[in-house]
Amino acid sequence: MHYLLIYDAVPDYAERRGPLRSAHLAAARAAVSRGELVLAGALANPVDGSVFLFTGDSPAAAEAFAAADPYVTNGLVTRWRVREWTTVVGADAQVALPPGL
Repeated sequence: MHYLLIYDAVPDYAERRGPLRSAHLAAARAAVSRGELVLAGALANPVDGSVFLFTGDSPAAAEAFAAADPYVTNGLVTRWRVREWTTVVGADAQVALPPGL
C-alpha cells in the first residue's frame, strides 16, 4: 500500500531548515534504505510544505518518520498527516484495475 505523509510548514520554512536539513535528509535516506520511503520533497512556489510517498502494510513507517523528524520536533512543521493513497496507474501502482478500464 502507498501512504502520503503531508507536511504544512511555517511561513519561513525555507530560511529556517538549514541547521536541521542534514539530520532530516539522513532520516529520509535511512527510510529509503529500509524500503519504506519511495519519494520525498518540498512543495515549491511557495515553499510551504513537503510530501513523502511511503510504501508498506500500514501507515506506521510514515507516522514514525514524522514523529522523529527534526523538522517536526523543532517546530518547522505546523501540521502533518498521513493519508492512504490508492495508486492504480503506473509501474509501481498498488491496485490492479480490471481489464478494459
